Amino acid sequence: MAQTKTRSRSSSSSNRKSSDEEQYRRAAEDALQQLDWAIGYLHGIRKTNISKALAKNRSFIRRRLLGEPDEPLPTEQTNET
Repeated sequence: MAQTKTRSRSSSSSNRKSSDEEQYRRAAEDALQQLDWAIGYLHGIRKTNISKALAKNRSFIRRRLLGEPDEPLPTEQTNET
């Protein structure tokens, strides 16, 4: 009986950790979407130096913290930057 309780605690702890990780990942992705908007806005008002710096930060976050490949932004593909 003690083993059953230990297993259920372990699995519920594991499920909670997985759920927390998913929640943090979704929050990070939402924040990156907002950052994308800000980069596009700054690029649109010709604040290209700031938008480039933020785009580099965004790439770092995606690559190093989320473990995802870089996605080029529209502002990274224009002749203006």
